[in-house]
Amino acid sequence: MKQFVAFICAMLFAFPVLADRKADIEKAIEKALKYLDSKQNSDGSFSDPQMPALSALPLWAMIQGVNGEGKSDKAKKAALFVLSTQRKDGGFYVPKPGRGGSGLGNYNTSVCMSSLYESGYAPNEAILKARTYIASSQLTGDDTMAGGFGYDKVSRRRYADLSNTSYAMDAMRRTEKVEEFRAQGEKRADLNWDKALEFVTRLQEKEGERAGGAAYNQRTAQAGTSTNSSGRVNLRAYGSMSYAAVLSMCHAKLTKSDPRVKSALEYCSKYWTVDENPGMGNQGLYYYYDILARALSAAGVEYLVTVDGRKIDWKEELSRKILSMQNEDGSWVNDNNRFWENDPVLVTSFAVLTLSLCK
Repeated sequence: MKQFVAFICAMLFAFPVLADRKADIEKAIEKALKYLDSKQNSDGSFSDPQMPALSALPLWAMIQGVNGEGKSDKAKKAALFVLSTQRKDGGFYVPKPGRGGSGLGNYNTSVCMSSLYESGYAPNEAILKARTYIASSQLTGDDTMAGGFGYDKVSRRRYADLSNTSYAMDAMRRTEKVEEFRAQGEKRADLNWDKALEFVTRLQEKEGERAGGAAYNQRTAQAGTSTNSSGRVNLRAYGSMSYAAVLSMCHAKLTKSDPRVKSALEYCSKYWTVDENPGMGNQGLYYYYDILARALSAAGVEYLVTVDGRKIDWKEELSRKILSMQNEDGSWVNDNNRFWENDPVLVTSFAVLTLSLCK
């Protein structure tokens, strides 16, 4: 009986807190969307029109920020711009001869495909073509890069990293239902999910203080290039990539009870913070917030639990931190320009997407 009464009291206390958080988030998002509206170019693009993803992210924020309801003319205009960047091969990118001809095709296409799908403005044919492009960009073979994705489909060197791989896995899993609309007899596009999962888990630390965490790629070795018990060079695991690993594992249909996911979540609990991107400081801070929220949501994690048993209400802590950093004009910006985060449109888009998941 006492336990029941304590539970009821806890719920009564929690409801006003949750209501206040939701109201604060909605107010912040409203200001942020007005800011994004004011920064849209006349052709519907944002920031750099040569990078379609930089227009797709604010489009995604516009849609997610209002829960897919009340779509604005600004959002439709952004969607039409993004659609205009699709190439004959299905990718969304602007050719960059200096980058092997692809203009960060995998990154741009994954972000654009996800954003357009969520917006509801893209015809099925456009999404299907993009799926074919991404599926054909997955690296094959038997080396450590196999199963992963790099920035470009066409590249001067064989390369893959966890960030691009997680974006590709997210986009392909998010849009998989569109395959039902392929013309009869046309080959369906999909990933080799087993190979993709192998690539992701290969980047996960198996031992030591950072066990469970994940690195960006095979080249991000720890200082001093120490080796582990199997003779492999130790990788430098850090926050955003560890959450990218969790998200990717979930898209590969692992549950939070799987040892690989459990290990990653233990790392995330051990190094929990909203003050920095663990291991990277302020570099990629808002990307870290976004991938953190998407990963824990996908894994169905309501609370992280620290080694000493403390329960972390990650939605509460994360949302309060982001709300405290909003500028008067509704924007957010990172003083550290690594990963383009001194662009307030990009960062504000990340912040809105994160807050939307914290509601």
